[in-house]
Amino acid sequence: MAIPRAAQTLRRTRIQEEKEEQILEAALEVFSQRGFHGSTIDQIADVAGMSKPNLLYYFRTKEAMHRALIDRVLENWLEPLQSFDADGDPGQEIRGYIRRKLELARDFPRESRLFANEILQGAPHIMTVLEGPLKALVDAKAKVIRAWTEAGKVRPCDPYHLIFSIWSTTQHYADFDVQVRAVLGSADALSDRFDGAAAFLERLFIDGLVLAPARDEISP
Repeated sequence: MAIPRAAQTLRRTRIQEEKEEQILEAALEVFSQRGFHGSTIDQIADVAGMSKPNLLYYFRTKEAMHRALIDRVLENWLEPLQSFDADGDPGQEIRGYIRRKLELARDFPRESRLFANEILQGAPHIMTVLEGPLKALVDAKAKVIRAWTEAGKVRPCDPYHLIFSIWSTTQHYADFDVQVRAVLGSADALSDRFDGAAAFLERLFIDGLVLAPARDEISP
């Protein structure tokens, strides 16, 4: 995890913490619009409203700011998948995962675009995370989905492609927000687009996968 330069001091003040957040907020705005390679420290300093030397006191490099933001994104993005419960009802688990991913797309669109830009560039800063912790987590949840299949709770499916499909359909509403807005057009359609997406995706994934319990498993 990237550690701000100021955080390496023995005691961090409230002002230091506020400055770090100010810088990361500016960096997120710049990176999400321009990508890593198209962004400069000067641009970030300008958006943050501080001098370049002052910014560099907190973060030595552009890479340090970018990695700090990516670490946050990964922590938030992986939490819903981590809570995928093997003992839970498949329909409720899938529904909850879809809803949480759409909430992230709605509330953190810049973070989603930051991550998408990193992936499109070949993930140069986070490949070890993708091949390590992320793969391990997805492998574990794939076993959960396979266990549901073996128990007759969901139809046979490739668990990896199921997870990929949920990622792509939910994150679309952040990464391609401009396109979504242009196509939906009307204010009414835009105002409830996430609720509409959730309802559609639940029908798509849950009705297509989750099997009704056997008659003798239904409580009288």
